[in-house]
Amino acid sequence: MQNIRTYAAMLVVIFLSSCSSYQQIPYYQDLGSAGEARQQITNETALTISPSDLLAINVTSKNPETATIFNYNLNTVNASYTVTPDNPVIGYRVDEEGNIHLPLIGKLMVQGLTTTQVRDNMTKTLSTYYKDPVVNIRIINFKVAIYGDVLKPDMYTLENERTTVTQALSLAGDLNITAMRHNVLLIRTEKGERKMVRLDLTSKNIFNSPYFYLKNNDEIYVQPDRTKFATVDRGYRTASLVLSGLSIIAIVLSNIYR
Repeated sequence: MQNIRTYAAMLVVIFLSSCSSYQQIPYYQDLGSAGEARQQITNETALTISPSDLLAINVTSKNPETATIFNYNLNTVNASYTVTPDNPVIGYRVDEEGNIHLPLIGKLMVQGLTTTQVRDNMTKTLSTYYKDPVVNIRIINFKVAIYGDVLKPDMYTLENERTTVTQALSLAGDLNITAMRHNVLLIRTEKGERKMVRLDLTSKNIFNSPYFYLKNNDEIYVQPDRTKFATVDRGYRTASLVLSGLSIIAIVLSNIYR
């Protein structure tokens, strides 16, 4: 009877531990089970241009042969752009003072502006030179680093200027089952300051975070929980014991047959 009680108690502990671990897995746990929920968006901000950003600028007009002086980066505005030896860096680099240097226009301040604002400023200025100019601008080095306990850690180039933390994590194949969803670290460097912010993916409040929408060169680190460490550590210990055992056997055999 005593053994039965002991085994039953062990099963209860194992069951409760499993339930407790599972509670850390789902996202947005405080959302509730309602069929529909709504939330006002108050934190959506447009991505602004910063020093070292690389801008692809495409200009067309009714006299296109003259507008091509801007377009040595033609076809990179509306397509994914990847820097390779055969596809080198081209575009207008924003200098440390926040300017780019353009034909006809000369120095143009772009820091702190959105691509839409720069487009409108350029269109107004170029109307002096061209008839009905059309300007398209895109940041082609908008990238984020995602690493830690995710399926595919890497540096990702983003095409959408309004990319969220959760969208970026989906590019990395989502978090592994052993990842700490309530303790995702976002690292952001801007204006000479590095910010490190903890984000909780298990709460719906993530949608209201001022860091929910990413900026260029953000880093996302996903911390593994102790389960992953224990699993890896157990593997190392097992391998170490096996190797030690084999070494002892080899020494004993060598002494026997010496």
